[in-house]
Amino acid sequence: MFVSVLSFIKAQDIMSLTIDIVGELVKLRTMEEKLKAMENEIKELRRENAEQATALEVLRGSTSEMKVRVNKLDKKDFKVAFSAFLVDSTTSSSLGPFDTLKTLVYKYVFTNIGGAYDQNTGIFTAPLKGVYVFRVFSKANGSAVTAGLFKNNQHICSTHADQGSGFYSTSNGVTLQLEKGDTLDVRLYPSARIYDNSVHHHSSFSGHLLFPL
Repeated sequence: MFVSVLSFIKAQDIMSLTIDIVGELVKLRTMEEKLKAMENEIKELRRENAEQATALEVLRGSTSEMKVRVNKLDKKDFKVAFSAFLVDSTTSSSLGPFDTLKTLVYKYVFTNIGGAYDQNTGIFTAPLKGVYVFRVFSKANGSAVTAGLFKNNQHICSTHADQGSGFYSTSNGVTLQLEKGDTLDVRLYPSARIYDNSVHHHSSFSGHLLFPL
């Protein structure tokens, strides 16, 4: 009787052990499937990362090419030249005198290649770094004329003439190294007058890019 009970207990132990092994095998199989799924996911992420890296390199190449093109445009192909006269009407006109420095707006534009001169404000804005040449011609009739060229609100040079009567002219010019965004304008000094007419265009402001830097 004792032997039979012992045999039954051993049989139960063996059955329990078998069940435990099956359960562990199921767990292992589940873990293997999860690991395989994770491996596939990692492979997919690596593939996507590789594609993104390739796309980034292409984008960098495109950006570099664009920068080169812009640089070529700025350094070689960009053309700047303008010539403007004080009045655009059909009559003669004198401006001044004013109580303070007055920016002269040269309204009649002959040339404005590159669009750097603003005929609404009278201001030239350098579109790129380079060396530029500027000329200012001023005419007066029976009164003093003093017109100064200003760079970023700093005086550079002036045209000046003064005689008691009649017409007389004065001019000046300068070569300047400018940074992109630098501004230039011509200002009439207090108590001065300047004359122009639409036929002969005596008073003018002009400039052009000599070479880029």
